Amino acid sequence: MPITRLNHAVLYVRNVERSVAFYTEILGFRVLGIGGELRGAAFLQAPGSTNDHDIGLFEIGDAAGPTTAGREQVGLYHLAWEVDTLDELDRLAHRLQDAGALAGASDHSTTKSLYAKDPDGIEFEVAWIVPADRLDESVLEGRAGIKPLDIDAAKAQYGSDTKGGVGISQPAAV
Repeated sequence: MPITRLNHAVLYVRNVERSVAFYTEILGFRVLGIGGELRGAAFLQAPGSTNDHDIGLFEIGDAAGPTTAGREQVGLYHLAWEVDTLDELDRLAHRLQDAGALAGASDHSTTKSLYAKDPDGIEFEVAWIVPADRLDESVLEGRAGIKPLDIDAAKAQYGSDTKGGVGISQPAAV
């Protein structure tokens, strides 16, 4: 049976309340539950998600050191979430910038992506995916390189309210 999607991620964080505030206030996640039998835990759901939860946060305390994955240890680089439109990506770019969390923005040709870090330095990506019917040879050939993201140029090319491709990075089979 093939895997079809990521259902949820569990993150170890220093302070669960601080992380809940970040994910709810900046990214719009909803709190489904905090604490209970699992003290220092919270479960959040992304807007528009039908998952039971999309993130589980488990507090390990302020003494926890920073992640060294990718520098000194193997580990997860980042999680990526999708947004529906380039307007939404642009809105999140400003929110992340204002929060001091935006780490970069890239045009991968088939995806337009923001990279950010939560209060514990855990990196994540927010992406708009070019719809399959807009993928042509020039877009597909562009995947070989990464360019800086120009959201205004992408809006001019694809439309600011065009629905993204929802996980599609290949044209549909004919």
